[in-house]
Amino acid sequence: MQRPRSLLPRSLLPRPTLPRPALRGAALAAALAAALAFLSAPRAAAQVRIKDIADVEGVRDNQLVGYGLVVGLNNTGDKLNDSVFTRESLVAMLERLGVNTRDQQALLATKNVAAVMVTANLPAFARTGNRIDVAVSSLGDATNLTGGTLLVTPLLGADGQVYGVAQGAVATGAIVAKGSASSVTRGVPTSGSISNGATVEREVPFHLELDKGLRLGLRNPDLTTARRIAAAVNAAVGPIARATDPRTVVLDLSGRDPIDVLARVEDLRVEPDSPAVVVIDEASGTIVMGANVRVSTVAIAQGNLTVRVTETPEVSQPGPLSNGRTAVVPRTNIQIDDQHDRKLGIVQGSVTLRDLVASLNALGVGPRDLITILQAIKAAGALQADLQVR
Repeated sequence: MQRPRSLLPRSLLPRPTLPRPALRGAALAAALAAALAFLSAPRAAAQVRIKDIADVEGVRDNQLVGYGLVVGLNNTGDKLNDSVFTRESLVAMLERLGVNTRDQQALLATKNVAAVMVTANLPAFARTGNRIDVAVSSLGDATNLTGGTLLVTPLLGADGQVYGVAQGAVATGAIVAKGSASSVTRGVPTSGSISNGATVEREVPFHLELDKGLRLGLRNPDLTTARRIAAAVNAAVGPIARATDPRTVVLDLSGRDPIDVLARVEDLRVEPDSPAVVVIDEASGTIVMGANVRVSTVAIAQGNLTVRVTETPEVSQPGPLSNGRTAVVPRTNIQIDDQHDRKLGIVQGSVTLRDLVASLNALGVGPRDLITILQAIKAAGALQADLQVR
């Protein structure tokens, strides 16, 4: 069978090009050199920004708290006969609005009101008129705050001053469905939140631009990390940083603009260091190991004794035309597994975290048994890490 010929003239057909030996050899040499350079180059350390591992001391949030009433509930509020504080608060609120119910408190039987505690965080540098989020939690025996509205609630600071006023519709995000025989509850219906539900009425005085000596506080105290931060700041800004302890790096801003210096410092990148720590949560069987965990040479053998008893009773039927009776004959099967096939495993000294996990996985160790093994290794003095059991 002949191949179909192209209808284009031969001069317009693309001509195949063969790679020349010299060019092909040069390309292969360049690719090989690039691959060797990539493999031989040291990997970049895991560096993070200073703003992600340290805070400027003095720049902080302040906690606010208040007591208020949520109204408009669908018969899921406090029982006024049981919650005295709710009844007294309702009567006082109505008196401020010109409604006198002091002499008729016994007749108040509404279930649409709930006493709540209102909490919020006042951010640093919050100005008068800014809006902040608030959390609302039931204080009495209310069963559901969904659909309620928080009335005007002053938010107090630790000094007793009013720093904000909260009000708005409460959103719980919970679902409650009840029937005659069963009920389903998803989420927590007795607590909710109000997005931008409070207005800042008082500012916390703090003038960052006037400070000539600031301190950076490490979130995870470590002397090596503090020295690295000081070295990075001195290299980028000038000799202004000095590590005074594992948590603090002091910045001398004499003759400098604090805002400009902090803007340059917070974006610098350093490699944080961390101690060797093994955290164990016995309740959930969770184990978290740090990257610097090391184990000295140690031999590990792990095994459990399992006794399995199985009852398989059999029914014995009498023969035909006999006077026998049907009887149940017990059959008991006992199996003992002492895991004798598990051998003694040796973990070489100064192994890394990856080698330690691989060695223990090779022994078939589960999380619960691993907790006991790590505690035994620590007791033997072979675990070069801080073991924290919670």
